[in-house]
Amino acid sequence: MKKSIVKILALASLSFALVVVSCSDDDTATAPSSSFVINRDALQGDITDGVVTLESGTYKLTAPLFVRAGAKLVIKPGVIIEATTVNEANPAIRYIAVAQGGQIDVQGTASSPVVMTSTAHVPGSWGGLVLCGSAPINKGASATAEVGLNLTYGGTNAADNSGSIKYLRVEYPGYAYNSEKEFNGVSFFGVGNGTVVENIEVYQSSDDGFEWFGGTVNTKNLVVFNSGDVVGDDLFDWTEGWNGTNENWYGKRTNGGNRGIEADNNSNDHVATPISNPNIKNLTLIGAGDLGAEPQAIKLRVGTKAIFDNVVLSNFKTGFDVQHNESVAAVTAGQLKATNVKFDNVATKAKGTNTAGETVDVNAIFTESTTATGAGNGTAAPTWAQGWTTGI
Repeated sequence: MKKSIVKILALASLSFALVVVSCSDDDTATAPSSSFVINRDALQGDITDGVVTLESGTYKLTAPLFVRAGAKLVIKPGVIIEATTVNEANPAIRYIAVAQGGQIDVQGTASSPVVMTSTAHVPGSWGGLVLCGSAPINKGASATAEVGLNLTYGGTNAADNSGSIKYLRVEYPGYAYNSEKEFNGVSFFGVGNGTVVENIEVYQSSDDGFEWFGGTVNTKNLVVFNSGDVVGDDLFDWTEGWNGTNENWYGKRTNGGNRGIEADNNSNDHVATPISNPNIKNLTLIGAGDLGAEPQAIKLRVGTKAIFDNVVLSNFKTGFDVQHNESVAAVTAGQLKATNVKFDNVATKAKGTNTAGETVDVNAIFTESTTATGAGNGTAAPTWAQGWTTGI
């Protein structure tokens, strides 16, 4: 009996050891080492292989950081990436870019978000975050991103996966090469719906907060806030055939920037496919009255379609501004519409112009509801944004 017990215990110990070894091997297989060397005081360069993990504390971004095909960047909760100031001694533009085939895994939490910021607390201090995927666009089979160094995007894989981003705050982005070429806070170039995008704030950007260039990525819980003297462009922006399902957007500006949303299909070919056609549920946009060159809550043009539901628009000169024949036709067909809309201090609820510049009736774009809650709490900061955002 004692020998049997000893044998049983020995077999159990061996089995446990095998399980431990097996788990260890699996962990190693999912997190291969990388040839990239982390320098906390000079985070820059190309991650070309394996998995690079930023574990804790602050990292100084001193030049572009690229995550190339086959590589992965993991950022643990509470990590701060701080872009240093562009200067004569170091003129490299600071930004983080995930190339096609690369992945990012931002593991922030509500109590410990990841923060990408700059040493200078001024809008436009650095480039922000750029993701490039292989999902469809309508600019061609593929294209080159307007920012970064020869970053290709677009393809045929709607389910392409650029990683996961959860609880991230991007502060003071929007660096401008010139008046025609600027970074956004977060740019999605042909990003696929295998990518997870949840709980992100862009704070004080000098260009758009979020912009989509085609792709199929879905989003949840996005925040944009602008109040600085260096005014931003649009809070949200899309073009080139973006199709995604989205929930809970909250955008607010108190300065003279531009629109809450600027939405395009393709400015060179209004009927280029895939046609931009996102679905956005639970949206709050708060403007600054008549301030800014184009104080519209939502500008829809050059053929875009979209479906909105549960919308609160506050303190804008115009609610919906629809332009060009194709987008006007989408209103008539019920393919560009907003249901359950609450207007608060909006002078003109909707206006339309056709391609010839003639005024047309587009009031069919919206139906009203006095009980619409928008992103959750009407014009007030939504409950889901508490703790990890700033400014709102």
